[in-house]
Amino acid sequence: MTRSELIARLAAHSQFAQLTAKDAELSVKAILDALSEALAKGNRIEIRGFGSFALNYRPPRNGRNPMTGETVPVPAKKVPHFTPGRELRERVVNGHDRQEWTR
Repeated sequence: MTRSELIARLAAHSQFAQLTAKDAELSVKAILDALSEALAKGNRIEIRGFGSFALNYRPPRNGRNPMTGETVPVPAKKVPHFTPGRELRERVVNGHDRQEWTR
């Protein structure tokens, strides 16, 4: 689902009939901005029933330039990481045929 699809679904949802597409767009933008800002500050975000976002530290390492084969240093960095909550995991697993997972 893209950001624009999320906005359209929110605006079309019968529970939010008073919400215009512009209001839905502003709401989604505000939520995503708040999440991004919190992660940028190094905070952990937990949304019960959905999951949590945190930063994982990747230490510096030596990488390789695929074109030349030359070894290049890759600096340390922090990357966002999502861990799904139990309710989300169960909904995803139960929504699929279990035989798909065993292949």
